[in-house]
Amino acid sequence: MDLIASIRRNSIGLGIFAILTAGLIATIHLVTKDTIANNVLKAQIAAFNDILPANRYDNDLTKDTAILPADKLLGGAPVKIHIARKNGQVSAIIFETVAPGGYNGPLGLLVSVDRNGIVTGARVISQNETPGLGDKVDIKKSNWILSFNGHSLGNPGLAGWNVKKDGGDFDQFTGATITPRAVVRGIKNTLIYFKQHKDSLLAR
Repeated sequence: MDLIASIRRNSIGLGIFAILTAGLIATIHLVTKDTIANNVLKAQIAAFNDILPANRYDNDLTKDTAILPADKLLGGAPVKIHIARKNGQVSAIIFETVAPGGYNGPLGLLVSVDRNGIVTGARVISQNETPGLGDKVDIKKSNWILSFNGHSLGNPGLAGWNVKKDGGDFDQFTGATITPRAVVRGIKNTLIYFKQHKDSLLAR
């Protein structure tokens, strides 16, 4: 009987411990959920302001969004855009797009294009490229990505939207051509898409 009573007491104790632990985890989740969400939001806004000056828009870019249908120019999958507005007029479109053809797979891009088809900024937001080589497309590794600022399809011209090894205007990295080639192509294709759909994008 003592053994049975002991087992019962242990079972009850374990049950109480499990309930308390679950309650603690739930409480921590509730307390930290808003903090985590707020931090994610701040990081997203900071990323937007890195590629589009805050004085170029007066709306909430995290909420003023739309999903574009899959298109080969944008990587072949639906793409989320953030619509920047100033005084009620669309001032720029920020594309969350993909550049296929990286050395270790596709690269995630954030590309901001103003209403005149000019790149105000771009960032590689996800990549699995070789450290020390292809990963230089990341702003944390080099300033290479800044070379697209202020460019458009007319500047340097369509033929110039290649790396120098392919006769274009944009640098590649020593020992790494595939990754920068993919990024240049991805941004060029985003500009082509913008040009093809400019009227509908600016009418949103």
